[in-house]
Amino acid sequence: MDFLENIREGLRSIRTNLLRTVLTSLIIAVGISSLVGILTAIDGIQSSIDNSFAGLGANTFDITEGEEMGIRIGGRRRKVFGPILYREAQEYKQRFGFGATVSLSTMVTGTAQIKYESKKSNPNVSVTGVDENFFAVKSYKIQDGRNFSANDISNSTKVAILGAEIATNLFGTTKPVGKEISVLGSKFRIVGLLERKGNLTGGGDDRQVFIPIETARQLAGTRSLSFGITTSVPGLNRVELLMDEARGLMRLIRKDAITQEDSFQVERADAVSQNFKEINEQLTLGGLGIGFITLLGASIALMNIMLVSVTERTQEIGIRKSLGATPKRIRQQFLIEAIVICVLGGLAGLVLALVFGNVVSQLISQGTASFIVPWGWMIIGIVVCVIVGLLSGFYPAWKASRLDPIEALRYE
Repeated sequence: MDFLENIREGLRSIRTNLLRTVLTSLIIAVGISSLVGILTAIDGIQSSIDNSFAGLGANTFDITEGEEMGIRIGGRRRKVFGPILYREAQEYKQRFGFGATVSLSTMVTGTAQIKYESKKSNPNVSVTGVDENFFAVKSYKIQDGRNFSANDISNSTKVAILGAEIATNLFGTTKPVGKEISVLGSKFRIVGLLERKGNLTGGGDDRQVFIPIETARQLAGTRSLSFGITTSVPGLNRVELLMDEARGLMRLIRKDAITQEDSFQVERADAVSQNFKEINEQLTLGGLGIGFITLLGASIALMNIMLVSVTERTQEIGIRKSLGATPKRIRQQFLIEAIVICVLGGLAGLVLALVFGNVVSQLISQGTASFIVPWGWMIIGIVVCVIVGLLSGFYPAWKASRLDPIEALRYE
């Protein structure tokens, strides 16, 4: 009996015990779907993060106020640096050259309630003052209406641009451009509507109202605001160099002493994305661990079923040996059966994993994740199926090949 005939014999045996084959394959399918499904979901979430930060560009960096770092060893508190003042932010914008585009912004409040006629939003809306460069630098896309003009900024015009979620909550399917809303007790005319961005933290990018930065200063009254600075530089290879230039300029503007640490923070826009990638790497390791445990249980179940199969087919093994089948051919037949069962289960598991992983990533990312077909993980999944089949089928195949043909023929 040659090798191909041995394969055909193994497949015939699988067809003869179709129900047992299907049930065993389902065990493997669950193991593979848990492994590849978790990894697909993680890849999908990462794609959502990449999509969210891709618009910001790797050639931008932010300057924000320094944060209090808590208590040092010995009980001495770290110095709490003051906010970045409007005067300082404007001076930076005027003095920083290098062909860069600089945008200023400030958060007026994160707990505003927006009103339109009798409708009200939840009191969790962010009101942000921005200049005319903000939407281009941050890659917000205006779906309807227009951007703020230089006159809107300089004249402190009471106009607003809405995030998608606020517009939907207050206006439904009606176009909001041209309507008037109440923001912090003042009337604002809507001049623009932003495209939906989505956000892993709950849609925060779409739950914002933007107003001209000079208007924001007036709304704040005597309250001190801290201003953020975003700089977009031409050329990716110049980012690190110009970040150092920006750091030096801000130290001069804020009069930081030579021995003093920076009283502000400078961070690349894609730094957060890199942090998420590191977290995803840890999640991937966790997913591999969970998948390994599940596959271990599936392989034990497969080995048990293959041992039962050997017991049930003892007489068949005796007949084949008496007709000249060698122990090697017997081992091959049972190993082929185990591998085919695993591969069938693996293919079914990959289909389940593809659906499960993408559905989970879409739910977590609120529909911003790309549809992922993880070819790498799928290939690894098939290879794992073959390895599981070999490991699970080896002992039953070895046991079958060691049977004495005389005793096997007399077995009932």
